[in-house]
Amino acid sequence: MRPGESELARTRRARRIVRELAVTYPDVRCELDFTTPFELIVATVILVIIAAAAIPVAEVTSKRVKEIELRRNLRIMRDAIDNYKNAVDAGLIGGMDVELGSEGYPEELETLVEGVDQVGTPGKKLRFLRRIPIDPMTKSTEWGLRSYQDKPDSMFWGGQNVYDVYTRSQGIALDGTKYSDW
Repeated sequence: MRPGESELARTRRARRIVRELAVTYPDVRCELDFTTPFELIVATVILVIIAAAAIPVAEVTSKRVKEIELRRNLRIMRDAIDNYKNAVDAGLIGGMDVELGSEGYPEELETLVEGVDQVGTPGKKLRFLRRIPIDPMTKSTEWGLRSYQDKPDSMFWGGQNVYDVYTRSQGIALDGTKYSDW
């Protein structure tokens, strides 16, 4: 709509455009009017069927996004645990920050956020995570933990150190695996 254009002028302009289109494209017809209630009902049913088909697709897409986020968060935390272990092995962390029998892994997940003192540099802390990521499946920062001494498939944390993390969700992924097995 053009500023200051009256309803009559707009109608005339629309009719002129339709006439020009009819001259330019004589074989094309545009019919949007429904002549019977039956046509309207059929069109509505078709739209309902299409909408019903779109809902499962949206649900799968939402689940796929959560799975991608879960994999990313697990990778971030596992990389931080590995970086901590590498820093201990390289001698950057030691003394009171490394417990005997911890095998060089952090005592708890929060240690990666709070940081530890760097050997030979007083007052300088090494931090490995800015924050503990949220588990997209449980919507919590509580993760399942495994220590180096635990069995690889253990669902109970021994408490000695943090060697691995997993989600506490018991859900099944789109590929048929359990989220907790990732």
